[in-house]
Amino acid sequence: MNRDANLARIGVEAADLELNDETLRLLQRKHLLTVPFENLDIHWKRPIVLDIEKFFAKIVEDKRGGFCYELNGLFNELLRSLGFQTRLISARVFNGTEYGPEFDHAAIIVTIGELEYLADVGFGDFTSEPLRLVADMEQHDREGDFVIRRAEFGVLEVAKKIDDAWTPQYMFKPLARDLAEFAEMCDFQQYSPESHFTKGKICSILTENGRKTLTEKNFIVTANGEKSEEPIGSEEEFGRILEREFGIAEGGNTTGMECVLL
Repeated sequence: MNRDANLARIGVEAADLELNDETLRLLQRKHLLTVPFENLDIHWKRPIVLDIEKFFAKIVEDKRGGFCYELNGLFNELLRSLGFQTRLISARVFNGTEYGPEFDHAAIIVTIGELEYLADVGFGDFTSEPLRLVADMEQHDREGDFVIRRAEFGVLEVAKKIDDAWTPQYMFKPLARDLAEFAEMCDFQQYSPESHFTKGKICSILTENGRKTLTEKNFIVTANGEKSEEPIGSEEEFGRILEREFGIAEGGNTTGMECVLL
């Protein structure tokens, strides 16, 4: 992996990056501001293979995005190339009623000295910066308030405060996993009619003052706490907004532009 090209993709200079929490926060924030969360290849019938070189070609060279296995898979390699001590972990996503299966989601734990952090650039509307891996400590992020809670059998649960109530996001054991272990669930996510990723296209990215998200039904922009929503009337309109706002041409070839941050 070309570390400098990966850093350039997210607008970060390699010089003077120290192995500390400030650098980790910078890298996660810049990644989220530059690389979209998207499932477009699933709907363009392009197989997603768990291979770091393929992740690099898609995200860095083609200036695309991806979903959790791709985004956190490549981000984990970037962190390691800089000298961070990391481990990829498996998480089970809460769907509103129950938790999904093991390997439902991939995230990262980063160890800096005696402290550990949960880093995640592949969960859509989540934290903008890493969370301290400390149980029961409320942590404020620009995207809201979060807490990591202990469950049974060494499991940890991440929750977000929504309407004054703690809403589970996902649960995980802090055990190191190999990327290949996610292969079966990666195939389920991209091929199964039961996967929410196969039910519709999405492309979403953090912006300096909010977020913008494109689905087949709506283009939603949140800026400074204000939300606007534009209905999508056709596949052609979806393609125009995808190219204009995310620099991705319908079918997967990028335009070469960086994402426009509203």
